[in-house]
Amino acid sequence: MAGKYVVKAGASGQFMFNLHAGNHQVILTSESYKEKTGALNGIKSCQENSQKDERFERKVAKDNSPYFVLKASNGQTIGKSEMYSGASAMENGIASVKANGATTTIDEK
Repeated sequence: MAGKYVVKAGASGQFMFNLHAGNHQVILTSESYKEKTGALNGIKSCQENSQKDERFERKVAKDNSPYFVLKASNGQTIGKSEMYSGASAMENGIASVKANGATTTIDEK
């Protein structure tokens, strides 16, 4: 089963997207965008940048939970992961974003 992007409007009227793995698990959550076209452009950026390891910034939260941020070539944040239980789980998350990020399947809610 292939991954997909899901675009939706939030309660504030802004738009965002989630990248889902083939098992329907959310593996990346975008920033908020004022317009739907911004979210769609964010997906295009994710499709391109998710294929480049140097675009993944590995981080550690205050509670020592590892997570990652996907950034565009201009340094702007495209999306963030969930908090992981360990570094190897985070690396598996990055591998999943790389494997599913190039998908062209977009579900607009």
